Amino acid sequence: MAHRYLRGRGCTVVARNYRTPSGSGEIDLVVWHGAVLVFVEVKTRTSAEYGEPESAVDQEKQSRLERAARDYARRAGVEWGKARFDIVSIVLGRRARIEWIRGAW
Repeated sequence: MAHRYLRGRGCTVVARNYRTPSGSGEIDLVVWHGAVLVFVEVKTRTSAEYGEPESAVDQEKQSRLERAARDYARRAGVEWGKARFDIVSIVLGRRARIEWIRGAW
């Protein structure tokens, strides 16, 4: 769902479920948004009863994502300054609610 959502907004998806060779981290989606390489964490919940999905991306999760993202950027030959971290927050229900949080950290 997040993949289609981002593609529909002009992003080019270049990787899904990227894992570092060491297994120390995973990135849900890696996309190009214009000239920016974006590492996307997707969080989905059936409801927001216990908080918004993006609240699950704590400091520890951010650190793991950053390690994996640095590995990806290095392997892809992309300058770190051209990278960004986003979250796609999805709340399922009769009608799914999707929010794209750019520059989440």
